[in-house]
Amino acid sequence: MDSGPDSTQRIEQKVLPIMHSKIGRPEQCTIGGIDMNTVTNIGEFYFSQLLGKPILDEAGRCIGKVKDMVVKWDGAAPRVTGIKYGRNTKGLVPIQFVAEINGKHLKLTGQLASAILLPLKDDEIYVSKWLLDKQIIDFKGSKLVRVNDITLTWVEHDNQRGLVLVAVDIGLRGLFRRLGLEFLVKNREHNFIGWQFIKPLEDRTSSLQLSRDKERFSQLHPADIADIIEQLDYNSRASFIKNLDSRQAINALAEMDLDTQIEIITQMDQEQASDLLEDMPPDEAADILGELPDEKSQELLSLMESDDAEEVQELMNYPDDTAGALMTTEYIGLSAKISAEEAIERIRQMAPTAETIYYIYVLDDKETLLGALSLRELILASPQAALDGIMHEKVIYVRHDDSHRKVADIIHKYGLLAVPVVDEQNAMLGIITVDDVLEILLPERGRGDVSSGYIINRRLWRW
Repeated sequence: MDSGPDSTQRIEQKVLPIMHSKIGRPEQCTIGGIDMNTVTNIGEFYFSQLLGKPILDEAGRCIGKVKDMVVKWDGAAPRVTGIKYGRNTKGLVPIQFVAEINGKHLKLTGQLASAILLPLKDDEIYVSKWLLDKQIIDFKGSKLVRVNDITLTWVEHDNQRGLVLVAVDIGLRGLFRRLGLEFLVKNREHNFIGWQFIKPLEDRTSSLQLSRDKERFSQLHPADIADIIEQLDYNSRASFIKNLDSRQAINALAEMDLDTQIEIITQMDQEQASDLLEDMPPDEAADILGELPDEKSQELLSLMESDDAEEVQELMNYPDDTAGALMTTEYIGLSAKISAEEAIERIRQMAPTAETIYYIYVLDDKETLLGALSLRELILASPQAALDGIMHEKVIYVRHDDSHRKVADIIHKYGLLAVPVVDEQNAMLGIITVDDVLEILLPERGRGDVSSGYIINRRLWRW
């Protein structure tokens, strides 16, 4: 990569917008004490080009080679703070002590002395050890990518110089460049990701950094977080989940297949696993615990709150191929005598823990299913109307011992989003939602057929 007038102009066009977009208004844009609005770009380099290059002191004597660089990653633009110059040396050459960087060597401002060397700090990471060839999170693409090379920019302002990480190269050209074979793929496009879109996974302070990036993770869809976790190696998954907040972890787990869920729960310590299971929908917790060895399952249940554990245990007692094993107990059930206005207020309170709020089930004091209505009908009803006056009495339901196939056929036939599950006395036990049976229906019917039936036709009563 060249350094010269034309190259510097290209760097300014590329680097400054990236820095400004992350740090804020131009007048506030400072990195490592350097005002980036009046910065001069001296040169741009690939990390692979600088690795192994000799380091010269002021007199031109070689005092070592570039073995690695240290980057401070603190929410501002990642910047190089020191250079490792020997294999067995512990101290780092401060970047402020570097006077010149080119494609042939790095030159210092004076003679190297032990007094100027710096130790590695807690918020710093080695580029070669913790970034190069490692997986990082690409927040822009919501995926894991491999770092093949790194772009660095050498900048100057008021005699202050700094080396800033601009982007990572995740493309084939980066890999071939390190092998000295970039000419073979010179017609391929570069594939860079700006530093503001990435998050290193493997470093000494991963917990701290994940905590700092929780806001960024909250902007990802749970399915994207699940994809990232499933791309991690076996040993990293539980650690990654542990550093998400409870809701993010639960939503991400819900997007994974059962085998992956079991693997992650098994890797976590018992307290963490039981806390996570306790916050999960009971049916999902029951599915996971039902696949664990009995001893492990009972240990986790014993650590959960008694009410939650009892609810999950009841679901686990149903035979596998029954509606009871498929249902969740989190639904909206209300008294027949309350008004529509009261019902809406109660739904607001119950909604955070309910599986779905689109259907409201009307029950008597003994939890017997009397009728049902949709949320739309409730909103359109007179505020003072009692639920027993606006509900539909002929409700489509399944028994707790009905087979999965029967449940799937009923949901598909009537285009339901959910179907209530009752016992022999017609007491409400739970509901089964469409996503719970989707996998059963798909082998014989197309996903499009299933989805269109559920979206267009949402009846929940018998005409």
